[in-house]
Amino acid sequence: MRSLFRENVERMHGYIPGAQPTGDKIIKLNTNENPYPPSPKVMAAIQSVPPESLRKYPKIYWDDFRKAASELHHVRPEQIVCGNGGDEILTMLTRACCEEKRGMAYPTCTYTLYKILSEIQNCQAYEYAFDDYNTIPDALYNSPAGLTILCNPNAPTTTLIDLDQLDTLASKVNGVLLIDEAYADFSDQNAISLLEKHHNIAILRSLSKGYSLAGLRFGYCITSEIIANAMCKVKDSYNLNAITQAAATAAILDQPYFKENVDKIISERTRITNALTALGFKVPHSHTNFVLAQIDSPKAGDIYQKLAQSQIYVRYFTDKRLEDKLRITIGTPDENDALLTALSHMMPKS
Repeated sequence: MRSLFRENVERMHGYIPGAQPTGDKIIKLNTNENPYPPSPKVMAAIQSVPPESLRKYPKIYWDDFRKAASELHHVRPEQIVCGNGGDEILTMLTRACCEEKRGMAYPTCTYTLYKILSEIQNCQAYEYAFDDYNTIPDALYNSPAGLTILCNPNAPTTTLIDLDQLDTLASKVNGVLLIDEAYADFSDQNAISLLEKHHNIAILRSLSKGYSLAGLRFGYCITSEIIANAMCKVKDSYNLNAITQAAATAAILDQPYFKENVDKIISERTRITNALTALGFKVPHSHTNFVLAQIDSPKAGDIYQKLAQSQIYVRYFTDKRLEDKLRITIGTPDENDALLTALSHMMPKS
């Protein structure tokens, strides 16, 4: 019997039994993966890892990646902490900042792992509902939490909080402010400029989305050296293997390839938004690699089921605030065309 924790994680990530292997018949638009392969330089780096590197323990502080990322973001290498996916970055910060009487705070709806991590850490989760997804809830400014988290751009709503609000929030929170920028590659805004002004900010980045490395599991944090040192004290000793470090470094160094793929996804995002709107969906402007499409009739849950019968998988949430919506990852043009064709057959004829 699967544990409740495992079931929660599987549901959080859109796990569908029997639908995980990729193949010609499956169109998988439910987990926000990049539809394009990683940079050829990533594959070359993996193939070039010397056997000697596998005999020895990997670098404990990810020196090569730190150097490459520090040059990209114009920060010091010591300000960067790397993890086994963005989820491990979240785990490190939860360990470092939270305890039973000093919990975490975040607005909802948002990434559901935050709540799960608070339960693992046995700390209070202060949840404040968004009234407007483009505005920080007032209560978040005065939370007693040791760790305040803002997913920006937000999942699953695709929305973005502007830098002025983030600036004010950083000056008022009672502890560390984590800005989860897992989807920032697809937005025209990021919060890195705030790091010089606020030493309590940590910014999470992921290589799963823009860099096509979800299967590699690599995330990193850009923060102050004080917070970085605290995170390193609670991380696993050798948390990233030598192959992962080499591949991640190659990926972040190949910015032309990365930008080309991001541009293709953004272009398709615009096309999909317009096409879904023409079919009767309400689709707010997205700052991510997915869209959140709202529909009153047919019901979103019914559409989800019918798409699944055609082996087209999108994400459906049972949360009351989301039950009339579908989260749809931007796929390749062919995948998107197949989705739109299937949806067109489900919409009532005018």
